[in-house]
Amino acid sequence: MRSPSAGRIKLAPTQRFYKDLARLPDRLQTRVWDKLQLFVENPTHPSLRVKKMRGRERIWELSVTREYRITFEWREDAESDVERVAILRRVGTHDVLKRP
Repeated sequence: MRSPSAGRIKLAPTQRFYKDLARLPDRLQTRVWDKLQLFVENPTHPSLRVKKMRGRERIWELSVTREYRITFEWREDAESDVERVAILRRVGTHDVLKRP
């Protein structure tokens, strides 16, 4: 698996994220990594539709497709040259993401 990272954002996938990702079809897994690369390069790109999740204090989401989302949490990283770390929590449909 490839893990994109560049610029001022670092991606930190959790084990739960990798478990969710492994359940997706290969084509969709590729799409996930493509969207994450775009996120690292331009986190405000309109196609990502990044927004804070309602009812979740620190959790954000970004769109992979109309049906699939990635949830993440922002963290500051004082020990490296990046400004922020995106902790990748889950990837799946809206139903999957509603679960903790």
